[in-house]
Amino acid sequence: MPLADNPSLRAAHSHGHNRLLPASRRALLKGVAGWTLATALGWRAPGAALARAAQPAADLYPPTQMLPGGLRLPAPLPGAAPRLPATEPNRLSLDEGWLFHEGDIPFPEPADHNATYLSVKAGNAGGAAALDFDASDWQPVTLPHDWASAQPFDATANVSQGYRARGIGWYRRLIRLDPALSGQKIELRFDGIASHATIWVNGSEVAHSWSGYTGVTVDLTPFARYGDDLNWIAVRADASVREGWWYEGAGIYRHAWLITRPALHIAGDGVHGHPVRATDGAWQVPVSVTLGNVADAPAQAEVRARVEDARGRVLCQGSASATVSALDQATATMTLTPGAAPALWSPDDPVLHDLVVELVRDGAVIDQRRLAIGFREVVFDPARGLLLNGVATKIKGVCLHQDHAGVGVAVPDAIMLWRLQRLKQLGCNAIRMTHGACAREVMDWCDRLGFLVMAENRLFNPAPDYLAQLEWLVRRDRNHPCVFAWSVFNEEPMQGTHAGKEMVRRLHAAVRRLDPARPVTAAMSGGFFNPENVGQAVDLMGFNYYQGDYDRYHALHPDQPMLSSEDTSAYGTRGAFASDPQAHVITALDKEAAGWGATHRQSWQAIAARPFVAGGFVWTGLDYHGEPTPYAWPSAGSFFGIMDLCGFAKTAFGIRQAQWLDSEPMVWIDPHWTWPGREGQDIEVLALTNAPALELRLNGKVVGAVARADRIQGHTFHIPYAPGRLEALALDSGRVVARMVHETTGPARALRLTPARRALGSDAADAMAVAIDAIDAQGRHVPVAQDSVTLAIRGGAIIGLGNGDPNSHESEKGNQRRLFNGLAQAIVQGEAGLAPMVLEARAPGLAPARLVLPRVAREGLPAVAPEPPRQRLARWLRSPALPARPDPALAPASGDNNSWDSVSGSDTAPGDGAWRLYRTTLTPWRAVAARGGRLRFAGVAGRAEVWLDRVLLARKDNAAPGPLLAQVPPGAGPRTLVVIIAGAEGMPQGMIGPVDLSPENTMPL
Repeated sequence: MPLADNPSLRAAHSHGHNRLLPASRRALLKGVAGWTLATALGWRAPGAALARAAQPAADLYPPTQMLPGGLRLPAPLPGAAPRLPATEPNRLSLDEGWLFHEGDIPFPEPADHNATYLSVKAGNAGGAAALDFDASDWQPVTLPHDWASAQPFDATANVSQGYRARGIGWYRRLIRLDPALSGQKIELRFDGIASHATIWVNGSEVAHSWSGYTGVTVDLTPFARYGDDLNWIAVRADASVREGWWYEGAGIYRHAWLITRPALHIAGDGVHGHPVRATDGAWQVPVSVTLGNVADAPAQAEVRARVEDARGRVLCQGSASATVSALDQATATMTLTPGAAPALWSPDDPVLHDLVVELVRDGAVIDQRRLAIGFREVVFDPARGLLLNGVATKIKGVCLHQDHAGVGVAVPDAIMLWRLQRLKQLGCNAIRMTHGACAREVMDWCDRLGFLVMAENRLFNPAPDYLAQLEWLVRRDRNHPCVFAWSVFNEEPMQGTHAGKEMVRRLHAAVRRLDPARPVTAAMSGGFFNPENVGQAVDLMGFNYYQGDYDRYHALHPDQPMLSSEDTSAYGTRGAFASDPQAHVITALDKEAAGWGATHRQSWQAIAARPFVAGGFVWTGLDYHGEPTPYAWPSAGSFFGIMDLCGFAKTAFGIRQAQWLDSEPMVWIDPHWTWPGREGQDIEVLALTNAPALELRLNGKVVGAVARADRIQGHTFHIPYAPGRLEALALDSGRVVARMVHETTGPARALRLTPARRALGSDAADAMAVAIDAIDAQGRHVPVAQDSVTLAIRGGAIIGLGNGDPNSHESEKGNQRRLFNGLAQAIVQGEAGLAPMVLEARAPGLAPARLVLPRVAREGLPAVAPEPPRQRLARWLRSPALPARPDPALAPASGDNNSWDSVSGSDTAPGDGAWRLYRTTLTPWRAVAARGGRLRFAGVAGRAEVWLDRVLLARKDNAAPGPLLAQVPPGAGPRTLVVIIAGAEGMPQGMIGPVDLSPENTMPL
């Protein structure tokens, strides 16, 4: 179909990419009428239908606000969460309409030889994968879905997985395909299923996935049915398999998509166009495009490619041609050369360009891709570290698992973005995706926000099934400018052996075949000095800890660049400032670390002092479920994060801001200043700033001063406690450039709700984090509040709860959560529509809080409409023509297999004025048996009566063909259904199309 005739293709073609300019603290936001990143955030470009507006980048990742009492939260953003532009046309969401069953469903054993014979034939899968399986009483769910996040904490469950049961679950969904799609390429794509998965389509086993971190794509084309002949998708998700030693969740926890392509098409992830700098310093964009052809004849194709800047100006363009054989692939290649030096991408200035690739046949564009790319040069110098665009740049990175409080690994897109915004406020410029591929959306936002990314392979194995996972990762992410290195493993026992080296050589070669530009690394935790080790097979040495060996390794290998792929592992409980081992509480004042690690200040000191260490990745940016080191039960989450599970800042946030943040002055002090009963006793105070000097004042009196502030180590003061106002001042040439204040608060008097944004999108997918805290009579945050809060919501749903306490066993679902050291969090989603969402919070003895979130128009993603589950009645006996209306009890004699015809649900004949009776025996699905159902005849030709168990259900008095509906009362099977049809001369007679029985509580048919 030409571009001009394809609305979905036109829509995708119009969506551009944004360019953010944090160096100047501005963002160039690109889009077209009706959809721009700026309008999605609630901004408007004056007088422009085609909005190409400049806006401060601080509005995309806003400054941290300090509320009275020292509480630091991100300032609410305007508008709904921005939505990423589509990169390919005709991609439809499959997130809605799924049915879920927790627990395995064994496949039935065949009863005899014939059943065994049939069970291994295509389309004849049994059990929960069967076409006619009864899933009518399964739970309706919307993806992303992590069933483990709703499990209670269980001391007998796996400690590393956070003491939550996982196991096996089943999903089913019904899909209708437009007959116009026949002849096109149709793909079903799951972005992530934890952990192993088997997928069936229409009773045929079509795909397996051996990792929860890689996506799986199914070619639906040969299995597809069209129109009223519906398609059943079944997925068995086996989360009893563990790939990691952290919380991994369970189920289809990322998005699912239906993607249609023309018969001659650009393959999924089939475009590679990463800019590189030639030896003469000129920029080039080598472009390779993989083409597919599902037609029955070879096809000649032309591929055109161009690079556009943020204003839509073409920097360079080119074309190539290829012949694609039937049911085969071919590759078209070209090299584009910009005529002028392009603007460069960096974390401080993440300028994006669009690579637009169009597939042309007979002069018409039939398929296209629009990908964000960035011009940037990454060089790792053995002596100077990372040179980014020729500038020595220290990697200020964090390791990051993907789960969040309340939602497990099924993290809504808006919460993914919010987490990244928090890291940007931290001064972080790099993320190591530990220890597997992250969601596609995270990578897209890293491009736009400006993060360097170490993309990491999950399973260390060059065998074909596992090599394919690494190749999938590289194909998916190799165009992202944020990706600076590929990590092929993390902390493998074989890292210091000959076998390990040989395994890495093969992984390295696989990466190089797909991406010759970026270095390959490995996160090593030992074996660095063995005679043979994997360091000899990588381009970039990755040190996990062992910071005392930096100098020794560099002296032995002065020509090999290196970085800290993982460091720190410091412990801390948010809001706690004294350790209590019995209670599993660890001070947040950066005093304790794992035996293999170091404190935040020690770790960065070791990296900052060595130019040859390119930078480091802190373990971790945020706390995560599972791996509750250094404690076990009842601890169920980690203590390592710079922020807690909710994204609330620990003291480490201030430490890292002082070390990393160069764009604006900051100052931080901890602890809070509410210590009743400790009057006159010394309170240890940690103060940090990135400014030249520092001063502390208590009730207006100077109690500490530093003329030359140490931004890495900070400064510790011991101040006798007196209620009042403790103030930290950051000074530059005697001028106050930043201030942080803690005030002694009174008892909690009221609750407060602080949203992450000022509005929710009108679609049902937008989500938001809402902070819950208690305030005193003067409206100040009470940092010691531990009240139990009950929430109520209208116009939306609470999809998750948390409070950052790694020892808490409260449910992360429902409507109740205790404040932990003053804070809790609710993750909310609005219902579809523009009605405001209202969230209310109550706690005994406190004034309630009420938050009204307005809704702003945000178009939902193009989606495949959910189809209600239905039982197809396709086996009927049809009587011979009868001269008069028969009795509904009429049936063939027992053992008579010849006088009545066996027919499907679609059966017509020319009308001859006779009567015919259709008869079937059915066992209704459980939901129909319990609650009743709707019987739908797609079409009946002739006057008709519908009888169930000799009771008249419906009558059709018009002889013209038309649908017929009937209500089926509750009742278990077997049940006898009879349709009597009177024919009319000159008109068709019989049943036209399928006959379906659906549960009463499903949507109308």
